[in-house]
Amino acid sequence: MFPLPHLALKPREKLETGFLLPLRNIVLLPGVTLPVVAGRPRSVSVAESVMMTEQKQVIIAAVRPEAVQKLEKEEKAEIESLEELYPIATLAVVHKMLRLPVGPIQLIIEGQERVRIEQLLQTEPTYIVKFERLPNLTVEAAIAAGAQQQSIQALTSALKSLWQEAASLNPNFPEEVLTVLLNIESPAQLAYQTAILLQQEVPKMQTLLEQNDLELLLRQVLADLQKEIEVLRLRGEILGETKKEIDQQQKEFFLRQQLKKIQEELGEVDSEKQEIEELRSRLATANLPEPAEKQAKRELARLERIGSASAEGGVIRTYLDWLLEMPWNKTVEDNLDLQNAREVLDADHYGLSKIKDRIIEHLATFKLKRMARNEDTEEEKPERHDERYSIGTVICFVGPPGTGKTSLGRSIARALGRPFERIGLGGLRDEAELRGHRRTYIGAMPGRIVQALHRAGVKNPVIMLDELDKIGMDYRGDPASVLLEILDPQQNYSFRDLYLDLDFDLSQILFIGTANDLSRVPAPLLDRLEIIELSGYSEEEKLAIAEQYLLPRQIEKAGLPANAVQLSTETLRQIIELYTREAGVRKLEQQLGTLCRKVAVRYASGETRPTIVHPEQLEELLGPPHFWREEKRKVSRPGVATGLAWTVQGGEILFVEAVLLPQGKDLTLTGQLGEVMQESAKLAYSYIWSNADALGIDVSAFKSNGLHLHVPAGAIPKDGPSAGVTMVVAIASLLTNQPVRTDTAMTGEIDLSGEVLPIGGVREKVLAARRAGITRIILPKQNEKDLAEVPQDAREKMEFILCDRIEQVLENALVRRQMNQPVV
Repeated sequence: MFPLPHLALKPREKLETGFLLPLRNIVLLPGVTLPVVAGRPRSVSVAESVMMTEQKQVIIAAVRPEAVQKLEKEEKAEIESLEELYPIATLAVVHKMLRLPVGPIQLIIEGQERVRIEQLLQTEPTYIVKFERLPNLTVEAAIAAGAQQQSIQALTSALKSLWQEAASLNPNFPEEVLTVLLNIESPAQLAYQTAILLQQEVPKMQTLLEQNDLELLLRQVLADLQKEIEVLRLRGEILGETKKEIDQQQKEFFLRQQLKKIQEELGEVDSEKQEIEELRSRLATANLPEPAEKQAKRELARLERIGSASAEGGVIRTYLDWLLEMPWNKTVEDNLDLQNAREVLDADHYGLSKIKDRIIEHLATFKLKRMARNEDTEEEKPERHDERYSIGTVICFVGPPGTGKTSLGRSIARALGRPFERIGLGGLRDEAELRGHRRTYIGAMPGRIVQALHRAGVKNPVIMLDELDKIGMDYRGDPASVLLEILDPQQNYSFRDLYLDLDFDLSQILFIGTANDLSRVPAPLLDRLEIIELSGYSEEEKLAIAEQYLLPRQIEKAGLPANAVQLSTETLRQIIELYTREAGVRKLEQQLGTLCRKVAVRYASGETRPTIVHPEQLEELLGPPHFWREEKRKVSRPGVATGLAWTVQGGEILFVEAVLLPQGKDLTLTGQLGEVMQESAKLAYSYIWSNADALGIDVSAFKSNGLHLHVPAGAIPKDGPSAGVTMVVAIASLLTNQPVRTDTAMTGEIDLSGEVLPIGGVREKVLAARRAGITRIILPKQNEKDLAEVPQDAREKMEFILCDRIEQVLENALVRRQMNQPVV
């Protein structure tokens, strides 16, 4: 925009009176000519009044942002106070007024000089204000104020140079505008024209208008213009790179077309056409369902139209490969011989008789329903997802690590003659991992279910959903809700993967779940599962498993001959007792693998004689023992009781210690106890206090002493409803000065009336007690039925005391002696 010549002004007066025209979203700078619109009644009145004066001058003030919001919300709103305006404004001259037939008045105005509004004298019918003229920003004034003339000249020259660079970067920049800018002599006018051409926001423009220092004004405008040039330069680079890519693509297209023509002239086969024909041939023999076939033909037509060399062509080709390779109608015949299934399970796993029986029952139900479906005629045959032929709920193996959950799934697949696929769900948080990604995303892939079917090559494999208790949920969705659809026979016959975008029948898949901690499995998902619990193994069972399964397998993995490593029963027993402490056999297999690798080094060095490992050699080969043979307390002291607890890894023993705090108060609990165990401690404390007379305890001990209850290994969180009995015994032992038997462990909960309540995990707790050398176990009377789950050898070598009252527990746990007798 061209600046008009600066008009001579009348002599400056301190305060003057004039008309005010407030403008929204516009800041008028001195020397700049702009068209403005007066639309509101007062603004129209101001415009008409100004045109009737001789000088046609008006004050142009910008409206503050908060006042702009008010004016935009209310059609009839007007400026009512000076606080709604910026105080620094511009004195302007109206050169032309155009009154439209309908609507507002248009004005052509030119800014002349800066003013400060001192007072709003009138708002009706026009705005009249008192104002003071501000000094013009001239070079002379700046030098008088201390600025360097060379600095102002350098800034002015830099501005003009930047405008030349901006014009070279922007091909649409008008040459006449550049000419006007380069011919401006006033630095202030050049700065104001630059600010207007940059089209900045009102607050920024107002800051420039209020600037009283010419050098600072030039520096601010110079910085803004430099940023704009950086944007123009970056834009040019991006456009240049894009043009280069487009040119390269066009070049490749023309070359490809030329090559195609040359190949046609020479009679050579077009590789792209050959690829299309190959896909068409595969599609003809793929025997796809009708929806999948239609989708494949549609995508193949698109690929033929756009070519496989393009980016989208590669995506289509990958999608067609997935469609054609999916086992839409491929199945494997099931081996439903139950005797064969029994033999496979017995060959792969030692013991677990009840679990094997449950698996055989599951397979028998599956066999009968398959036979009933096959006997139906085509007219009678219902939909595959009919409840009469559904295999029912999905079995889920639950137990500590290393107890054989995954290997049981492999055995079921081998017994049925189906492929086995495992899907690990640990840490899964994105439901797209199961349902797939839409093809609109770069790098989209099918979900894990479809990928497992693709690997299996049939639509009826055995798929193990491993670690159901470790799935998560976040902003990317809830994988558990997708698993509900996958496992529900009423929904999974038409499961839609987002990548395939087609329904796939999952009803013929035999799903098997696994989990360590059942409490962490989502409740709706748990409703779809039939739980089969795998408890820990006894020492005798581990010994048999090591001899029959683990050791031969590790010898084979180490590349050794079958008889290269020989371990006696006593050696295996010491490995189990001193180097492993677990419910399963995973650590045991690792220790056997370490032994086999030690022997493999000898074989690789030329020594080929069989290695017989004796118990005294274990420390040399495996290092110092990791655990003591017995963990029970060797010395009995009042206030210490041995309890039993269940964990995800199996059973454990824990000690509960109680001491009196002379002149202390209340109950202190340590050992990082959870809410349930804290509750048990308070119950035990209250019961002992309320029954002190019956137990022979002096009540004054509660009044004059505090009680500290501690469960060692404080850094490990502990919780669960099974320590109440142990805590009662520990407190009673302390206050009666009677120690607890070191060969006795106990488990159970209590209530305030002294009843012993039942608990869970009896088998795991008994096995943990036996590993620790405990020979006597106190159990709740109602848990007597659970002893059937305890291994026979453990039942024969341990004494079980069943109690339904806390008095019976104390009678069997405490070592009775005379008061004040020293503890041995």
